[in-house]
Amino acid sequence: MSFIRSISGVRATLGDALTPIIVAEYAAAFAAYLPPGIVAVGRDGRPSGEWIEQIVSATLSSCGRDILELGVVPTPTVQLFSEHQAVAGGISITASHNPAEWNGMKFLNGEGVFLNAEENKAFWKILDSRAFSFVREQHGGSVTFHQNPASHHTESIMLLPLFSNSGNVELVRKQKFRVVVDAVNSSGSNFLPYLLKSFECEVIPLYCDGSGNFPHLPEPIPAHLGDLAKAVVEHHADFGIAVDPDADRLVLVDERGQVVMEENTIVLATLSALRNKQFFGEKADAPVVVNLSTTQAVDDVAAKYGVKTVRTPVGEINVVRKMLELGSIIGGEGSGGVILPACHAGRDSMVGTALVLLLLAQVRQERPKMTLSNAVAALPHYAMVKRKKEFSGDTKKVFKAAQKLFPEAEVNTDDGLRLSFGTGWLHLRTSNTEPIIRVIAEAATEEEAEALAKKCMEVIA
Repeated sequence: MSFIRSISGVRATLGDALTPIIVAEYAAAFAAYLPPGIVAVGRDGRPSGEWIEQIVSATLSSCGRDILELGVVPTPTVQLFSEHQAVAGGISITASHNPAEWNGMKFLNGEGVFLNAEENKAFWKILDSRAFSFVREQHGGSVTFHQNPASHHTESIMLLPLFSNSGNVELVRKQKFRVVVDAVNSSGSNFLPYLLKSFECEVIPLYCDGSGNFPHLPEPIPAHLGDLAKAVVEHHADFGIAVDPDADRLVLVDERGQVVMEENTIVLATLSALRNKQFFGEKADAPVVVNLSTTQAVDDVAAKYGVKTVRTPVGEINVVRKMLELGSIIGGEGSGGVILPACHAGRDSMVGTALVLLLLAQVRQERPKMTLSNAVAALPHYAMVKRKKEFSGDTKKVFKAAQKLFPEAEVNTDDGLRLSFGTGWLHLRTSNTEPIIRVIAEAATEEEAEALAKKCMEVIA
């Protein structure tokens, strides 16, 4: 039995921890927390999402709420609708990258942004005290949106000044990119191909049947992307893309079938946006925002364009809030999360894909044979090692022991413990979504990063 409630929402295992009663209580409490208005609801495609969606919608209705039922859509699409449509908030039914035996809910305010710590505190107070009620006289109902959500999401990207006022759409279309898509048969199954086809790419769907039945473990990491890598080579594709079940994370596979380190997704997206920062008006030179665990290659790329980098604790909400505060045009997280507030304030694999397409198309104007592997090779290079270990002990004790190992390091305790020294750094933190402690090390070489991570893992009892 596993149940995790965090700033990222609720995730739990089916059957024992995520029960119909719990789902209904969270939906009712959220209805009580939100201001008056419609609630947008979408799900990531897992078969279990169907019964959860039915309970969520029925509960919201019994609380007097009208529901904008989006069906199987990426979390970024629920965010887009919550930000730009006349709704009070949204619920995305998903366990993100967790395995099939998990599901959960992510909660969004009327700005399309995940609840922050203060908002969650108020929401959880309603839930824990059961301070919610149901209406007697009138139940809510469903609200119809008369456009295909995939079309609406794609148009929201294509109409950005970055594309619509620049000729960049036609520039991308001329390349006729061939792209293999692994959407792990979930919410990105229709959305990513729709976007790619709008850019006149040739799409080769790999796992895009929309059934929600995962053909491999759903986290888009190299160990799970062997079929995608093979398909890219077999089809002589320009590259492949992989997303997690709710399609907020983007991982790339180059034309050689090599999985591009997930950290480089945000580096490529940052480069693409900053090369075109003239289309972002007065915000063009605002800082790039990433979290404390993201590669320092972002800092190097931003500095090249005269832009500073600001770091926040891990968690989409933390990055988004700082981006909105600073007016950032681009930011995200090294796990493959790209955030472009001009579209909406959330991680979005479709936005990330569009930025990568644009980068490759523009660079090919200068170097016609430019490939994704060439583009990655031209980025600032660092080696990163990520480790994790099941943990339920005293984190303060672990952090104190780790800090003693590196007495000369610059210390940051905004989120766990981050130690910086020269060209390398270490970050230790407990996960928001799993009962584990994470250790991330980055250095100039693989050997240095491995040594840092190994030394740190030894203090975790």
